[in-house]
Amino acid sequence: MSLLPPQPAPDAPIHIAIVEDDDEYRAALMSALSTAADMRLVWAASSHTQAYRELTAPDAVPLDVVLVDLGLPDGSGLDLIVTTRTRWPGSAPMVCTIFADETSVFKAMEAGALGYLLKDLPAHKVIEEIRHLHADGSPISPKIARKILMLAASSAFATASSTPSPPPDAAASMALSPRERQVLRLIGQGHTTDEAARALGVTSTTILTFVRRIYRKLQVNSRAEAIHVAHQRGFLLARDQPNKPRSADTPPSAHGASTGTATGAAGAGGTGLT
Repeated sequence: MSLLPPQPAPDAPIHIAIVEDDDEYRAALMSALSTAADMRLVWAASSHTQAYRELTAPDAVPLDVVLVDLGLPDGSGLDLIVTTRTRWPGSAPMVCTIFADETSVFKAMEAGALGYLLKDLPAHKVIEEIRHLHADGSPISPKIARKILMLAASSAFATASSTPSPPPDAAASMALSPRERQVLRLIGQGHTTDEAARALGVTSTTILTFVRRIYRKLQVNSRAEAIHVAHQRGFLLARDQPNKPRSADTPPSAHGASTGTATGAAGAGGTGLT
């Protein structure tokens, strides 16, 4: 009889499907996935028809994440996002495309996408964003996040005078705390969860907790929606900008004196907003 203590069962792998018509990019994603021990590629499709057949098969393996290209040769990836969320409500479709226009972004969100990446992101970085997405994040490429912020800001100015104020009790329940506004501003700038945690001097778990509170208060399901709604309601102000996160070779005293806003070229998704 063995006297060794029982070993905990390993976490179940993240079940992933890829819908990508570009042969080279699809191959790069598949290669990157093959090296990720915590992920399992269930299938990869090069067309709308093939992907729809896989998603609707009676014996289809439930998927955790589906990477979807929008511009497929025989249809739109938006349909596949809707199909995925309908069959597996807990799944997380994420767009990976060349389309960076606002219309494509918002149509994808309306269809149920929980992340939006541009194809300028290397395949190994996409793998990192899949992990953030699976951990309840909503990865968004920094270019897309900036466009949404600018659109939300202009929309807020246009509607501020005509939008009635909510009752005091309702306003109090929807209001974000100063710390929640800081977290939201950081993720809107494209920071990862870890970078946001360093900037605010808290743990990554705490950042994810703030993110869930923000989503609940704003009644949204993605980072882009949260940024849009927060700007409409005037929750994101200049005073919410946090201090710049301290790098490994910066002495504590220098960090304490810093007043700049946090910056970083992180994949949007890293924000775990999710």
